[in-house]
Amino acid sequence: QVQLVESGGRLVQAGDSLRLSCATSGRTFTSYAFGWFRQAPGKERRFVAAIARSTGATYYADSLKGRFTISRDAVKNILYLDMNNLKPDDTAVYYCAASPIATLTADYTRYDTWGQGTQVTVSS
Repeated sequence: QVQLVESGGRLVQAGDSLRLSCATSGRTFTSYAFGWFRQAPGKERRFVAAIARSTGATYYADSLKGRFTISRDAVKNILYLDMNNLKPDDTAVYYCAASPIATLTADYTRYDTWGQGTQVTVSS
């Protein structure tokens, strides 16, 4: 069972950039697709980005494309989310998640392992 631990969340100002990390256990990138999701207070969990397990192909929420970048380091077993030009609406708890399916998906029910989340707060 893969284990996920997010880090990097903090208070930033609008316009800043931030990198989130998700440490994974074991050689997971060939077995799992990974995704980032976020949940703002009082709102449902929403898809941010995903990366395929074999090809490394990426998929983004339309509203975030161009500002957010998902990537992975297979040597360090770390998943990243680079966020640029942050806005107050980006304030949320960010979660990384692992899915055993081959295709990229924004459906959070297809992800069966989740980290504990990391808080990102963007002040105006």
